Amino acid sequence: MSEEFQAPEGYYYTRDHIWIRVEDSAVVVGITDYGQKKLRDIVHIELPSIGQSIEESETLAVVESIKASVEIHSPVAGRVVEVNSKLIDTPELINEDPYGSGWIARIELSEKLRTEDLMEADEYSKYVEDLEGSV
Repeated sequence: MSEEFQAPEGYYYTRDHIWIRVEDSAVVVGITDYGQKKLRDIVHIELPSIGQSIEESETLAVVESIKASVEIHSPVAGRVVEVNSKLIDTPELINEDPYGSGWIARIELSEKLRTEDLMEADEYSKYVEDLEGSV
């Protein structure tokens, strides 16, 4: 039996357990509840630089947990306009509040968001359930 996880409505999700929240011409990016539970206790994060241009699939951040070091790949192309500097001193915010105070970066989109490769909450929940079922 798998541990319960949250996948709130109003977000888009990737197969790599990254969430996206659309805000005007920008998106906020973070790690899903399921993703942070798989990583376990997050102890360090390397954030992108403000003003940095990023391509889709390029490394946005590196998260280190007691279990592993993982590259977080950007689900969109654009320019980093804000980072969550609170994570430098308290990276565990990703574990405590993945969809709130645990966000990673805000990216101004360089092109219209393409949602065909993204999942909505119900689709992501089913995806994770299928993953858990295949283990």
